[in-house]
Amino acid sequence: MDIPVNLFMWIMAFLPIIVLLILLIKFNWGATDAAAIGLIITILTSFLFYKANMRLIAVECAKGVWSALPILVIVWTAILMYQVGDEAKAFLVIRNGMGKLLPNELLQVIAMGWIFESFLQGITGFGVPVAVGAPLLIGIGVTPLWAVILPLLGQSWGNTFGTLAAAWDSLAMSAGLVGGSEDYLAAAFWTALFLLTCKFLTAFALCLVYVTGNAFKTGVPAILGMSIIQGGGELLLSQVNTTLSCFIPSCISLIVILGMGRMKMYREEWCVEDSLIMNRDHAVSEGNEGPEDMGLVQAFIPYFLLSAITLIVLLVTPINTFLSKISFGFAFPETSTGYGYINEATESFSAFTPFTHASMFLFVSAMIGLIYYKRHGWIHEGGVKRIFIKSISMTMPSGIAVIGLVIMSRIMSGTGQTVVLANGIANVLGKAYLILAPFVGLLGTFMTGSNMSSNILFGDFQLTTANLLDVNASAVLGAQSAGGAIGSAVSPSKIILGTTTANILGSEGEVLKRLLVITIPATILIGLFLFMCIGME
Repeated sequence: MDIPVNLFMWIMAFLPIIVLLILLIKFNWGATDAAAIGLIITILTSFLFYKANMRLIAVECAKGVWSALPILVIVWTAILMYQVGDEAKAFLVIRNGMGKLLPNELLQVIAMGWIFESFLQGITGFGVPVAVGAPLLIGIGVTPLWAVILPLLGQSWGNTFGTLAAAWDSLAMSAGLVGGSEDYLAAAFWTALFLLTCKFLTAFALCLVYVTGNAFKTGVPAILGMSIIQGGGELLLSQVNTTLSCFIPSCISLIVILGMGRMKMYREEWCVEDSLIMNRDHAVSEGNEGPEDMGLVQAFIPYFLLSAITLIVLLVTPINTFLSKISFGFAFPETSTGYGYINEATESFSAFTPFTHASMFLFVSAMIGLIYYKRHGWIHEGGVKRIFIKSISMTMPSGIAVIGLVIMSRIMSGTGQTVVLANGIANVLGKAYLILAPFVGLLGTFMTGSNMSSNILFGDFQLTTANLLDVNASAVLGAQSAGGAIGSAVSPSKIILGTTTANILGSEGEVLKRLLVITIPATILIGLFLFMCIGME
């Protein structure tokens, strides 16, 4: 690759991202419009400064559309699942049922905005916890804006070892780590350690946004206990079984939070009347009660099914092997820029395995839930039609934004702009780069919407940089994926999932603005921790 890595080229590579951020945060544009402008600028910088040709741009656009389709299918199936529950008024039952099991409103917010999302992240991921969590939080009285923010934070800690460690496996693959080796376990340890730090920060942030004044002490035992169970459990299990190191602690925390509702300090009704994130009148206005004959377990039927189907398909090897045989992807030719940056030809780019994909689990769970609710008379005449019409109409606007963002990231990657961004930072800063190492992971997830993609994109780069700087490569890789996990909270494509199901599409800038106040300090802290641990050796 002969791309000049200088300040001008770095600025040109960063330009689409900074414009995207300014439009979202400063001018409060919706992601659909901002993504279109970002994409146009990306194409222009590719032609004018990175010597891309029309063929390369066309190929990367096609790759982007194909890469976006699995995300869009998840968006639609997650919304479909939500609409099934909404039509049956299951969320009202969940709201009232959780109120009885957890009379302390703070515990309700923690359970529905963090613990349940962690559980979903452990098995599904791909933005499902955000899409599902937002309407559940609205159901218990959280304002729509914060109903999007809380799940984004809640799912982030499990974003590396969640989805049965898909993102972690991609990091190990990209960096050439052999499963069970000393380097593999060391990198897993550092990753889990950084995520534990992230877990404490986001947990305290979640508690702080709900409480005011001295009420904060009420939430301390709960957030400390949940953080230790989830973050500490993940740290221990990362040295035993990375595949289950997020899922098992998430299951345990789900059980423990329900048990906490019976403790002396949490078993009485309690809430912060002037909490900034609550709008209880909004929750009541949607109806006080769900169907009288629907129990809490019945309201959760689609989610129980989702968990069971996912675990069976992903963990039972013969079933997974059989279903994984059905896979397809498109062939793309080799392309290169005028600087000699080559994208190799592929026979099956980003192969899609429909029967082991999260969207299939969501669709099957939603359909069985629909049949179950309808047979019990909880979905009335015309309800099925309304479910499908609403799910499609809610998916279309966010779908346009997702396609634009993914194409933008593909063009940046295919023209070498992503590599220039990372290399420019490392070349200028030397060992001080370690402070920014997690920001590279965050940047990758912000651009692609996936910690897994970020690890694939930057895993080898982080390893090479660590070796050049002669520092602990395992720790740098850990910072990469931890930064990518934090980045999942500010990824526009994931934010869109939440704003869509919360019915506040167009508010992505407001969501991002509030999240950056939490995620940027958390990423800086991880970078400083990394620098102090290995940069001063």
